[in-house]
Amino acid sequence: MPDRAEDRARMVAAQLIARGIGDAAVLDAMGRVPREAFVPADLAVEAYGDGPLPIGAGQTISQPYVLALMVEALALRPGDRVLEVGSGCGYAAAVMARMGAQVFAIERHAALAEPARTRLAALGFASVHLRVGDGQVGWPEAAPFDAILVSAAGSEVPRALKDQLRDGGRLVIPAGPPGGQTLLRLIRRGPDRFETRDLGPVSFVPLLRGVGTADVP
Repeated sequence: MPDRAEDRARMVAAQLIARGIGDAAVLDAMGRVPREAFVPADLAVEAYGDGPLPIGAGQTISQPYVLALMVEALALRPGDRVLEVGSGCGYAAAVMARMGAQVFAIERHAALAEPARTRLAALGFASVHLRVGDGQVGWPEAAPFDAILVSAAGSEVPRALKDQLRDGGRLVIPAGPPGGQTLLRLIRRGPDRFETRDLGPVSFVPLLRGVGTADVP
């Protein structure tokens, strides 16, 4: 697969910087991680377009700007432990790993998780740990986390995810019904105290409980 560094640079400039993304680590990671490797081969030519793309199992890879906004809101530092709920094709996990995070990613569809695991390994992202499971219960044995990224929308933030966030940790999640979702950032300030900020309207697939039934034998 030919390197598309120029396409990535244009995407970073026109879609991210131009819209106010200023975190240098986010911009660098998204300028280096090959998004075309994470989409179906027949859509690779559209990998750096300004929108989401289907990846199978009724899921999508997020619009580059939306991902950048979410990751920037996590305020990641090298060495942070990050939980990702709804890893999909693995692109967001790769971006966060490129920023120096240790990522624990959960995907409910084995049909997406297994190719993502292979892809991440082939690209050298050894700091990503990925498993099939119910993201709403989190990854208790790996907690607490410095940051949690949820790539699906729920009516409320699952209690288990709040409990697995360390004090001062950041959680970013889309919340609300289809057509009325908003992106929220929560910062844990105590056992049951969270500071919440609304980052604006978004559109995500729903956050579902359990493992995708189509993937269970």
